[in-house]
Amino acid sequence: MFDVILQMAGLILCGIVWRVLQPAGLEPIATRKVLTSLVYYLLLPALVISVLWETELGTASLVIAGAAAFGVITGLLLSLGSCYFCKNRSAETGAIIIAVAFPNVTYMGLPVLEATFGPWARSIAIQYDLFAATPLLFTLGIFIAMRFGSGVETKERVLQGLLRIPVLWAALLAIGLNLSGLPKIESIAGLLTLLERGVVPLMLFSLGLSLEWSSGMRRLFPNLIPIVILRMLVVPALVLILLNGLDVTGDLRTAIVMEAAMPCMVIGLVICDRFNLDTSLYAAAVTVTTALSLITLPLWHAWVGG
Repeated sequence: MFDVILQMAGLILCGIVWRVLQPAGLEPIATRKVLTSLVYYLLLPALVISVLWETELGTASLVIAGAAAFGVITGLLLSLGSCYFCKNRSAETGAIIIAVAFPNVTYMGLPVLEATFGPWARSIAIQYDLFAATPLLFTLGIFIAMRFGSGVETKERVLQGLLRIPVLWAALLAIGLNLSGLPKIESIAGLLTLLERGVVPLMLFSLGLSLEWSSGMRRLFPNLIPIVILRMLVVPALVLILLNGLDVTGDLRTAIVMEAAMPCMVIGLVICDRFNLDTSLYAAAVTVTTALSLITLPLWHAWVGG
């Protein structure tokens, strides 16, 4: 696991160095936007189709989706209680709730699980995300952002936003192909394989481009402490208790808990900007939890997997 984390950290570090040096004069935000758009609209949907087409969908899928929904909702409630106790401002509260409730289960989780357990674990990350986390983000998460932010959104636009997510349509197509029993056509399978190979390195490199630290972030430490404790420790511990109660064991249990222990998702920055939440606090949370995950993830793997 330590070697895996070193490899992940190496790719993330490449993104950080690119952000600092800006080779060829390429501005890091624009570079990240191009790379993430390529992954979001083409490479990741190809990966979803490739994986879910032949994944066995059954009881394990229900467990993964249920654990993911439990983790999101538990994180939401705990962070809401923390903000009420600490008397945070509304914009801070919205950013903290989204940071705690929604982990980076694809851009960080997928490459970590694949490198740790093998290609079969990609389906856990994809199901965790698409069967629970993403639908909850673009419904419940948007509602939270609207409640604590100043942006205005209608129910119709929220639904339209959900329907415009390429990987959800890719998942529906893959599930249809899976249930139909149609075998993969060799040429299509080869194309999907070529496309999916770029997902992991570009995800991690883009994550590095997203990380930023400034001296001004020190003032945010009081609000970062509950985010770190809840996101990295409490929520995955509660997910582990749930899985133990359901008698889930082995690598499946370990992989689900590790997904629950992932750092804050990067796309939350877009939501914070869109609804005028505390973007600086959220950006600091992404940076700090991503850095700490290089320590906490091996610990979770050793504890749960051992």
